[in-house]
Amino acid sequence: MVAKKILHVLDNLERYICQVLLAFFVTILFAQITLRAVFNIVLPWSEEISRFSFVWFVFFGASYAARLSAHNRVTLQFKLFRPEVGKYSQIFTDLIWIGFNLTMIHESIKVINNMKLFAFHSPALGWNMAHVYYIFPISFALMTLRIIQVNYIKHVLKEEIGDVDKVDPEEFKQLAEKPST
Repeated sequence: MVAKKILHVLDNLERYICQVLLAFFVTILFAQITLRAVFNIVLPWSEEISRFSFVWFVFFGASYAARLSAHNRVTLQFKLFRPEVGKYSQIFTDLIWIGFNLTMIHESIKVINNMKLFAFHSPALGWNMAHVYYIFPISFALMTLRIIQVNYIKHVLKEEIGDVDKVDPEEFKQLAEKPST
C-alpha cells in the first residue's frame, strides 16, 4: 500500500511541483503589487524570482502534459492509415520527439557547464544563472521518461489514455450539485 502511494506521488510529481510553483509566484506577485500600491514599497527581487518560478512552472507543466498525453499534435493523418500503421507512425513520431529531447538535454548541459565557467549572476538575487537553467535538462529528461511511460501504458499494457479535454457531463453535474464544505 505504501509503495502504491509512493508511485502515485511520483506519477504526479510534476503536477505537485506545478501547484507549488504557481502558488508561489502568484503569492509573490500579489505581495509585490500590494506593497507597491498600498505602502509604496518595492521588492527588487520579487519580479526576478517570480519570473524564474514561472519558467520552471512552464517546463514542469510541459512534462506533466507529456504524462497526460496532452501535448498538441496533429494525428488526423494517422487515422487515414490502417490502425497498425497509424500506431507505428505515432510511435515513430514519439521517437523523433525523444531524439529532440535528448538533443536538448545534451545542449543545455553544455550551456550550463559554460555558464559555470563564466558565471553570470541574476541582477537582483545574485543567483548563478547556471542553477536557474537546470530546468532545461530536468524537464526534457522528465518529458522523455513520460513519453516512454505513456507509450508503455498504451502499447504494452493496452490501456487507453483519456482525453484531458473531454468533460464527462455526469461527473460535471455531480460536482456542480455537490455542496461546498
